[in-house]
Amino acid sequence: MADETPPPRRFGTAPDLAEIEAIAAVAFETIPEELARHVEEVIIRVEDFPDAETEEEMELETPFDLLGLYRGRPLGAKSVSDIVTDIDMIFLYRRPLLDYWCDSGEELEHLVRHVLIHEIGHHFGYSDEDMERLEEEADSAQA
Repeated sequence: MADETPPPRRFGTAPDLAEIEAIAAVAFETIPEELARHVEEVIIRVEDFPDAETEEEMELETPFDLLGLYRGRPLGAKSVSDIVTDIDMIFLYRRPLLDYWCDSGEELEHLVRHVLIHEIGHHFGYSDEDMERLEEEADSAQA
């Protein structure tokens, strides 16, 4: 069996909201063009946790159960005759992301990018399988 040494951990203070926003901005620049050209109007927000309404709506056991969320109407469900009443938004939740990061040993930048791509996929109405394929393509293009 191969020696699987976990990657070294960085110690210090946890990234704050602004640092996660900066990581998300860099991650956004690396998403597949297929996605990027249609999400210019989507706002990306970083918050510590989902709000109480979201926790209840999503039936979360704890606020740590949700890493990110797309709020809006998927592109396929929109019409040019629709009256826009709300802005499409992607929420990234800092504390659950950090908790997952610490537990998994995955690079934080990779984790934020993965969640961002997943939530952008919801904007398109993509299935989880579609989103996995897009992320694999993006990962191989980035390598």
